[in-house]
Amino acid sequence: MRVALFVACFNDLLFPRTGEALVALLTRLGCEVDFTPEQTCCGQMHWSTGYHREAAGLARRFTEVFGPDDVVVTPSASCATTIRDGYPRLAASTGDPALAEAAASLRVYELTEFLVDVLGVTDVGAYFPHRVAYHPTCHSLRSLRLGDRPLRLLRAVRGLELAELPAAEECCGFGGTFAVKNADVSVAMVADKVRHIRQTSADVVCAVDNSCLTHIGGALGRLHSGVRVMHLAEILAATEAAR
Repeated sequence: MRVALFVACFNDLLFPRTGEALVALLTRLGCEVDFTPEQTCCGQMHWSTGYHREAAGLARRFTEVFGPDDVVVTPSASCATTIRDGYPRLAASTGDPALAEAAASLRVYELTEFLVDVLGVTDVGAYFPHRVAYHPTCHSLRSLRLGDRPLRLLRAVRGLELAELPAAEECCGFGGTFAVKNADVSVAMVADKVRHIRQTSADVVCAVDNSCLTHIGGALGRLHSGVRVMHLAEILAATEAAR
């Protein structure tokens, strides 16, 4: 199957290994992955903070770049939510029926959706001999409703010991600009998240959004906890042969 990678600007700038891992993983599973260098931000930050005109410009750009592709896969639940749920609302709020029509024709999947629902796999041949806790991010949990797809994938990873995270469904406090505008509340929320992660004795905490992992990783780093943060794609891409 031929798929287009929307890497998301957060990953492109700060976590290039996540995009590389996704390409390695999908290639291993028999996909042909295209990367269009003309891709830019999906407009999530602009949309969520009320800059609809600017967000609409980026949404139109996205539909122009990815419109010809049959399937688009992204390692970002928050960006997938913006494209699938935000673009129609954005088109309505800016009175742009052409954007609404273009957005409706897109087929954009978050990585675990694509693996489980489209490729029909949960065992992707990964090997990762560490104790891992999974943090379900708000967009993956409440918007995309990924359910147990990430956990099913993790349970099939050889060598991995899955740790149950207490209060897993509680937000980490990042929320894009929420962490900037409400710093005190955000810090209190991530303190709770980190306390629960440390209770698991996990070596690694993973998620499907590097934005949340940046917030959590910063708090873990300040505590010198030794717990690493990794995008789920990097764990699924790991193999015994690559060690």
